[in-house]
Amino acid sequence: STRVRSSAASDVYKRQILKMLQVIGKVSATEKMPSTIDNFYFWTDKGQILSPFDIVKVEHVSSNSDKSITYGVIEEITHVTDAASHFTNFISSNFGDTADSIGQMNRLGMNYVKAKVVCNTDDIYTPVLDGKQVSLCDEEDIRTALGLNDVKNPLVCGYLEMYQGNAAKKVKVELNSHFLIGPDGAHLNISGISGLAAKTSYSMFLLNAIQHKFKDIDGSSVAFVFFNVKGRDLMAIDETNTELPEKDKKIYADLGLSIEPFKNVRYYYPYTKDEIMQHAQSYAHPQDVERQKKNHKAFTYKFTYDKSQDKLDLLLANEDDSTGTLESCVNYVINGEGYFAGVNNWKDFQDKLDEYTKTAANGGVKNEIQVTSWRKFKRCVSKAIKNDIFSKVIHDNVGEVDLTSEIQHNLTANQVMVIDIARLDENSQSFVFGSVALSLIHIDA
Repeated sequence: STRVRSSAASDVYKRQILKMLQVIGKVSATEKMPSTIDNFYFWTDKGQILSPFDIVKVEHVSSNSDKSITYGVIEEITHVTDAASHFTNFISSNFGDTADSIGQMNRLGMNYVKAKVVCNTDDIYTPVLDGKQVSLCDEEDIRTALGLNDVKNPLVCGYLEMYQGNAAKKVKVELNSHFLIGPDGAHLNISGISGLAAKTSYSMFLLNAIQHKFKDIDGSSVAFVFFNVKGRDLMAIDETNTELPEKDKKIYADLGLSIEPFKNVRYYYPYTKDEIMQHAQSYAHPQDVERQKKNHKAFTYKFTYDKSQDKLDLLLANEDDSTGTLESCVNYVINGEGYFAGVNNWKDFQDKLDEYTKTAANGGVKNEIQVTSWRKFKRCVSKAIKNDIFSKVIHDNVGEVDLTSEIQHNLTANQVMVIDIARLDENSQSFVFGSVALSLIHIDA
C-alpha cells in the first residue's frame, strides 16, 4: 500500500514537472525517418493543438556538463492510426456507414510532426536523439530561436503569435533599423494576397514606426516620399483614426508604439486646368483637397519644358527601343540641335517635333535620324505631354510647385511628401516617378 501511494505521488510530481515544462511529446527517430542535422520528428497527442511555424525545443547533448537546447520550427503535422489502409477504416465503420461517427473499432492514433532545426544554444548540430522530450517555448526561448535578442538600433516591426489557447505567446519583433534605412539599408519586400490592403497597411504601420522612432534621436533624421498609386488611401495619412478598436490600441501599447498619425505631411496633386474636374486627375475627395490647401498642406505639381527637357527619356520607360532610335531622338532634343535650339515650352516643342515628322526633306533640316523614328518618338511622347501637368508656367502664389525643386529645397527631416499619380497614364506616371527618383539621388550625392 505504501509503495502504491509513493508511486502515485511520483506520477503526480512528474505530471506537474511536464506541465511546467510544457512537454508535448518525444523525438522519434526511425529507420525510414531518422533525425538529421536539418530536421527531426516527434510524436505528440492527437489533441495537442499546433500550427505550422510554431517553435519547439529539445534538450540536446553538449560539450560541457550542461545540456544544450535545439530549437525547431514546425513544418508538417501528420495524423496516423494503426489502420493498415483506408479500406480498413471503411470496413470498421460498418462498411461505409457515415451515420455512425465513432465506428465499431477504437483505433490507436497519434500525431507526428516534422520540425526544421533553426539553431542550437551551443552551436551543436548533430541530430537530436530519439526519445528526447519536446517542449513548447516561452517568450525568451522564441526570441533566442529567432535571433531577436540584443538587436542593435532596434525598430519595432510587429509581433509574432505562437501557439493557441492557454499556451499562446506574443513576442515583440525588432529589427536593426540601419539595415532598413540609411547608407547601409536595403529594400523591403512585403508579399500577400492582392486586394486586401494588408500590404499597404503594414507598409504604413512600419513607416509610421520609423518616423516616431527617429523624431527624438539626436543626430539622426529621416524623410519620406510616398507615391499614391491607387485609390485615396494615402491622401489622408495625417488624420487621426477615431475608430481604432481598443484591442488594437492595446497592441500598439504593448509594442511601445504611438497611435498618432504621420506628422509634417504635404500632399502633391497633379495639376489640372479645371479645378472643378480635379477628380479627373485624382481619386481624392474635393473637400479633402480644399481643406488641405487651406491648411497649406496640399499643392499641385507641374513640369515646365525648361526644367524637364533633360528628362524626356523618362517618357519612354515603357517603350521597346532595341534599335536605339528613340534614344537618338531624345539626345537630339536634349542637345538642342536643329529646330529644337531655343525651344522653351511644350507647345513649341510639339510644333518643332511636327516638322521632323514630315516627309519632305525631313522638315528642311539635315540629320541622320529617319522620319519613321521621329514619328515613333512623337507617338510615344505626345499622349503624355497633353496632360495638364506638362504646363508652360508655374505660379508659386497659387500653390503650384515643381517637384524637383520641392525635393531639393523643401524636403526636410521628418517630413512626408505624398505624391498622387494614381490617375495619370502610364507614361506620365513613369515621368513623375523618374523625376522624383533623380532628384533624390541628387540629394544623396
